[in-house]
Amino acid sequence: MRNTKAFAELEKREWSQPAVAKAYASGFAKASDMVIPHLVSAVKARPNMEVLDLCCGHGNVSAALVEAGAKVTGLDFSPAMLAIAQAAVPGAHFVNGDAMQLGFVDAGFDAVTIGFGMPHVPEPTRVLAEARRVLRPGGRIAFSTWCGPEVDGAFGYVFNAIGIYGSPDIALPPGPGANDYADPKIAYPELQIAGFNEFSCKVVGSSWCVNDPGTAFDFFREGTARGGALLRPQPEDNARAIRAAVVQRVLENHGDGPEWTIPIPAVVISARAYPA
Repeated sequence: MRNTKAFAELEKREWSQPAVAKAYASGFAKASDMVIPHLVSAVKARPNMEVLDLCCGHGNVSAALVEAGAKVTGLDFSPAMLAIAQAAVPGAHFVNGDAMQLGFVDAGFDAVTIGFGMPHVPEPTRVLAEARRVLRPGGRIAFSTWCGPEVDGAFGYVFNAIGIYGSPDIALPPGPGANDYADPKIAYPELQIAGFNEFSCKVVGSSWCVNDPGTAFDFFREGTARGGALLRPQPEDNARAIRAAVVQRVLENHGDGPEWTIPIPAVVISARAYPA
């Protein structure tokens, strides 16, 4: 088993920075917001339903669940994110905690949502096992993950440019693949092992509408953990070359502007907790 301690430390360090949390909430999340209705629908959120929103971040999924009438508990490891969430969603209850080791009783929730949190935990399988433990039989789980670089969009534009123009001295520690759980061939077997069935997968055409073709670079650099850890330390010449390559891909694929719709597609995978 690979040692993911350094990865866990990186994630906590990056997401605990108020500037990163704020940049994600105000910029990057314009795409993740487009995925939220599909998460809410996948767990069949309704009034008085008790929902656990894992890796809740700045509370955008929690807010939609509250609007649907659910009783929402949001959990995250980032105090900076939780500060934003608590101010933005007073109708939910937020706690600082570890998604791999939940401090909740067995079978206490009707549903679990995870908005783009799976790539940020060292051991996603433990998160699924914990989600199943705290779900009542028949309860539903839904999580979202960005499609990988093989799918046309911002993820590929940025990370392919990093691979070509980034400094070879800057690398991420070993951890789960950023896009692993967008693949049903990976997600479904792990869900089944954890105690789920009735799997479903939906591709969501999320995007950013921007007036600068380099915005994808800026969003990843300023408002993400993995992307930021790779981009923020880049020497000036490397950073300039990476951003220029992103701009070129956007112009080639999405026209000359003055506004651009940059795709960053996502996958929502859901399943049902089968009776123990």
